[in-house]
Amino acid sequence: MWSVSGTVRLLLGAILVATATAGSGNNSSKVVVCYQGTWSVYRPGLGKFGVAEIDPFLCTHLIYAFLGIEETGKLRVIDAYLDLEDNGGKGNIKSFNALKLKNPTLKTLMAVGGWNEGSKKFSIVASDPEKRAVFVDDVVKFLQRHGFDGLDLDWEYPGQRHSLANEDRSNYIAFLKELKEGLEPFGFILTAAVGSAQFSAEISYDIPSIVPYLDLINVMAYDLHGPWDPVVGINAPLYGSASDATDSTGRQQQLNVDAIVKYWLQAGAPAQKLVLGVPFYGRTFTLATGDGHEPGSPHIGKGIAGKYSREPGVLGYNELCEQMGEEEWTQKWESVQQVPYAYRQRQWVGYEDMRSLSLKAQFVMQHQLGGIMIWSLESDDFRGTCGQQRYPLLHEINRVLFGSGTPTGLTAESNEDQPSEVFSCSADTPLGYVRDPNNCSKFYYCSGGNTHSFDCPSGLNFDLTTNSCNYSDSVNC
Repeated sequence: MWSVSGTVRLLLGAILVATATAGSGNNSSKVVVCYQGTWSVYRPGLGKFGVAEIDPFLCTHLIYAFLGIEETGKLRVIDAYLDLEDNGGKGNIKSFNALKLKNPTLKTLMAVGGWNEGSKKFSIVASDPEKRAVFVDDVVKFLQRHGFDGLDLDWEYPGQRHSLANEDRSNYIAFLKELKEGLEPFGFILTAAVGSAQFSAEISYDIPSIVPYLDLINVMAYDLHGPWDPVVGINAPLYGSASDATDSTGRQQQLNVDAIVKYWLQAGAPAQKLVLGVPFYGRTFTLATGDGHEPGSPHIGKGIAGKYSREPGVLGYNELCEQMGEEEWTQKWESVQQVPYAYRQRQWVGYEDMRSLSLKAQFVMQHQLGGIMIWSLESDDFRGTCGQQRYPLLHEINRVLFGSGTPTGLTAESNEDQPSEVFSCSADTPLGYVRDPNNCSKFYYCSGGNTHSFDCPSGLNFDLTTNSCNYSDSVNC
């Protein structure tokens, strides 16, 4: 039986979807796929990032990372206390999917896998038809039970990292095919995070064979250089460096976004399914001496850990921009690779900023790719601590892809179209809903100074006690 509030929410959702569709521009088909590393809720101080910090209007797809996989084919909940409501758990998955009540066009997916989950268990399951069937069945039931819109398969990587890899490439195709057949009748989305550079990707993927089963292909075009290299290099260069051409193996020429995208397109991936993955973090090094600062300088290993991520060799943009505000860092722009780097004493980092991400978003537009994928939300300056708006990196990507601060199809009205006398959120307005002071049927969602405007269906007013539209005689207006 439908409750009154449930019916009202459906009405509101229909109004928002219709209005958003009518206002969509030419780029409405572009996607902004945002991963949340759920462990970031345990970070200290201003680095703590939970569902409450997510702005549901800045991404078209949100991915909950991660769930695991058992050798039996069953799903594995990695942090049951955080993810689920059972036994007094925090119910994080429920809160994550409830973001769709704020933005009805948002899609949510769960990611299974990730680097730490490894490759061996995927390989065992993918090689066995019975175990594949168990996984498909478990995934469908989990998506239905928790309200996700689809699955993101993050097997890193077929054919690599373990000793059972000989048949992974062909088994991966069978795995995707059966997943698609299991998910499609329920309208669930199937996406995959994939390795990027040619010398690695051609081991793992028969690209023309996997394309039919995937709605989006999220290419992880980052971690192209890091402390595993003999010299310092930038995490995700847009183009190759001059020195790459001297590499006799040819691998260095493949380690840039331009080469990666061209490989995937030439190998048979359709541009509209290809989503360019970008990092919101930098790879750090400790220089061998205090004199060599250019890319290609020698190093002795990882840089020091950030105060939030607490992982040597990695600095989130939020950690780095705070450090740059507190300490004297020298910031440089690498004009050939079109990315920034910075150093302070013997600490060195190649990272992304608004300028480099704007160029990557322009690259997506020029090559008519499907959109951009972000790893990951908690590494943006999501609190606006560094003096800019909240989520400056994500806003810049949206500005290029959609011509505004949010995806075109996600807001009922653009703040720029509103007359000056209409209510507008300020930078100090708390994140959340605000009712119009002069019209009880009109309400706004404020996020980092951005105003998202909505109207309740005729005869309904916005109820501040439930943050939803309700019958007028039930609302204290």
